[in-house]
Amino acid sequence: MTSHDVQTARPIPAAPGFFTSGLRIFDLSLGEMLWSKRTIFMMLVAGAPVVIACFLRIIVLFGAPVFEDHRSTQGGVTQTIRMTGPAIFGLMIWIFYLRFTVPVLGVFYGTSLMADEVEDKTITYLFTRPIRRGAVLFGKYLAYLGCTVFVVLPSVMLVYLLVVPMRGSLGASFIDLVKDLVLLALGLAVYGALFAFVGAKFKRPLIVGLIFIFGWEQAALAFPGYLKRFTIAYYLQGLVPHAMPSDSVLSLIQGVFRESPTLAGSLIGLAIILVVSVALATWMVERREYVLEQ
Repeated sequence: MTSHDVQTARPIPAAPGFFTSGLRIFDLSLGEMLWSKRTIFMMLVAGAPVVIACFLRIIVLFGAPVFEDHRSTQGGVTQTIRMTGPAIFGLMIWIFYLRFTVPVLGVFYGTSLMADEVEDKTITYLFTRPIRRGAVLFGKYLAYLGCTVFVVLPSVMLVYLLVVPMRGSLGASFIDLVKDLVLLALGLAVYGALFAFVGAKFKRPLIVGLIFIFGWEQAALAFPGYLKRFTIAYYLQGLVPHAMPSDSVLSLIQGVFRESPTLAGSLIGLAIILVVSVALATWMVERREYVLEQ
């Protein structure tokens, strides 16, 4: 080798770090997710509560008795349940978003983060880049969060603007809206992290995920004992009273779900599930051998 070759030789650049690589995969994957077929499904799921809110607003304009007060007796104590716009909005957040939309989107997106790459036979192109395999899953998980939050939270805002003004005040309920948005984003993050691990671990992840949210979680929450502590919904419901207005909706939810964790216990439980799931998912991707079917 001549001295001229030594002077002109360039050092090989170091491979990007884990988080830098994850951000690059995020930038690559976000557009693909937003324009995928799953986004159409997500918009239909997130749009259903908006359609219901529009229908409710229309029937109220025609004078339907939606906001009549009702009396209920529990333990010899008679309570007057007043239906207001903020109360109905709180019920819609719990029933349509936390109990259905968030888990379903977590399943369909989380389990497909790596499965879609295998099915499309594009995983080889990602793994041949000078980045860690775990960073690929981490970046796609961030893209999942950005995609679902971009679609779900505007849906919540539309429902809020349609429902809350009916016998309620937008200004007085704004803080509760912020809490609801944070709660939904947290639910999307935790469910997505868990099912990202399921997608990296199991061969039929979608089936496993559907069994978890529609089978295991429903059964565990219905029976007393410690089984409910192994569900995500148990910790999310502990945050619901803090996100909803302190009115009849809160008493209704506490009557159905009598055992709920504390605020601190809910946050700690969700944080543990989130961190452990993401760590296990990246660890699994880095050690699993992906065989592409011919």
